[in-house]
Amino acid sequence: MKKQRDIQRDIQHNIWRITIDTNPEDCNLACIMCEEHSPFSTYIKEKLNGKHRRMPENWLASIFQQAKNLGVKEIIPSTMGEPLIYKHFDKIVNLCYQYDLKMNLTTNGTFPKISGKTTKEWAKLIVPITTDVKISWNGATKETSEKVMKNIDYQQVINNVKDFIHIRNQHFLETGYYCRVTFQLTFMQNNMHELADIVRLASELDVDRVKGHQLWTHFEEIKNLSFKENQNSISKWNQYVKEAYTAQEKYLKPNGKQVILENIILLETQETEQVPENYECPFLNKELWISATGKISPCCAPDELRNNLGDFGNFEKNTLLESIESNNYQNLIKNYKEIDLCKTCNMRK
Repeated sequence: MKKQRDIQRDIQHNIWRITIDTNPEDCNLACIMCEEHSPFSTYIKEKLNGKHRRMPENWLASIFQQAKNLGVKEIIPSTMGEPLIYKHFDKIVNLCYQYDLKMNLTTNGTFPKISGKTTKEWAKLIVPITTDVKISWNGATKETSEKVMKNIDYQQVINNVKDFIHIRNQHFLETGYYCRVTFQLTFMQNNMHELADIVRLASELDVDRVKGHQLWTHFEEIKNLSFKENQNSISKWNQYVKEAYTAQEKYLKPNGKQVILENIILLETQETEQVPENYECPFLNKELWISATGKISPCCAPDELRNNLGDFGNFEKNTLLESIESNNYQNLIKNYKEIDLCKTCNMRK
């Protein structure tokens, strides 16, 4: 047993970021593509019997300590649900300072006032310790945005972005520290006709980057929104990509620089069935996920699909290092391209 343990200790890893799904069921929006909060989802009602999972506060310090010991550089609070609603978000901020780790934040842009904070106050809290704030964005018009992100007030989130970036720019001038702001998109057939205009809007608002991913089709009701539906939809997407890069060159930010476009790439014809074999996983041996119930996962694939990848331990019983060193994790690194889920994964690049 000791010999096997010594062998495992020789395993090299490059884990640099950890996502903690602190409060996946807490959200003030109902985006149609969301695994849990979509109007088409029965997940919370049927799978969870209406209960909400929330990460215990007393796990947070241990997670940060283990992350620091692993050489992790960034922590992402929940990307399922709205992290700014998490009761202990301020503690995460304090732990970032304590362990000298940066935050990478994904938020829906509403900057909820349940804590009493205005958008500018949120910005003053977040900007100094955050590398990137990804704001979920799904249209360049009120009509499209509010059709996709149910319950959002489009004009209000525009104002929120302006307020947030004002504080970001002010902080940069005072300290030299720059927090990038990103529009995070879900590529669908009912919103990406506005992709070029989203790039234009980003430039006007001084947003640094526009990125996103192809739709995970969680529900029958949205399967026809995937660009991987057929050859015609792939051709349509590829045209939108070309228009986006034209917009990138035409519309510059106030500082004269282009908006960065990431993962806005042409689809190949065979991607109606699977991604090209040479596409690589961006997560294995680089990132880990810890759910609100402690489950340790290797990637951000939809929860039920991700379960098929294997058991990588639970934070209540296993350390993060034990998860990385486990046979299940090491075998996944070596063999993921042979797994059905990975063959069709929207995240491979």
